Amino acid sequence: MSTSATEFPLTVRSFAQRLICSPRGARRARVLTRDHLLGWEVPYDPAERAEHVVAELASNAVRHARVPGRGFKLGLRLDRVAGVVRVEVTDARGERLPEVPPRGVDGEGESGRGLLLVVALTDRWGWEPYAPSGKTVWAEIDLKAPPTRA
Repeated sequence: MSTSATEFPLTVRSFAQRLICSPRGARRARVLTRDHLLGWEVPYDPAERAEHVVAELASNAVRHARVPGRGFKLGLRLDRVAGVVRVEVTDARGERLPEVPPRGVDGEGESGRGLLLVVALTDRWGWEPYAPSGKTVWAEIDLKAPPTRA
């Protein structure tokens, strides 16, 4: 007598990795994002946008939230039912909150424009406290293509 098991498609995938808080760790976060989203067969546009967002958030964690002896954490989540890729970068500096520069800033400074890139590339983003003293900055990218603009 044979029985067949019903196979359900995998609709949610996730990945998390702690990384050293250095430029090398930030680069590794970007590579891990690219490799996982490629392996999960995420379409090119949302995968590329997620890769750029992770590069920016990881760079911010290294540059603005470094605590000696503590790294940062990369989190990736693909929810095919909801049609969303979510990226998260958790760092150890909960008192240093992300701020988007106000509109009209001339953009001549050496830094401060990274979160503008995050805003432009994502459908939603934000941050939440991470106990005991850190924060998680997250961003979501919808899988369906945005409408074309004429």
